[in-house]
Amino acid sequence: MRNPQWRQQGEEPDYRFTLANERTFLAWIRTALALLAGGVLLHQFSHALGPRWVVVALAVLLAIIGAVLSVIAYTRWRANEIAMRTGKPLPHSVLLPLLAGFCLLTAAVIAVLMILG
Repeated sequence: MRNPQWRQQGEEPDYRFTLANERTFLAWIRTALALLAGGVLLHQFSHALGPRWVVVALAVLLAIIGAVLSVIAYTRWRANEIAMRTGKPLPHSVLLPLLAGFCLLTAAVIAVLMILG
């Protein structure tokens, strides 16, 4: 497997920082998988919630956000690796408040569906 161009920039960081960055990446991947699993669970087992089109739309949205999050996890991991290699500060991300807001919105929609259903 060839090394990407960015791995030849700067110098190799301390392996502890590289491993910590990898653990963070894996945590984001677990979150993406949890969103996907939540979408599948909502679609397959939420027969008491209605209207059905809202449940299906929410399930599809959860799956899409999970897929997008997995791509963002890689780009974030890569940006952190580059920053560590070149001695620059770690890049800022608005991902955390966006993800928290999405989870809040999802919980609110499900709560409303439970009350109405």
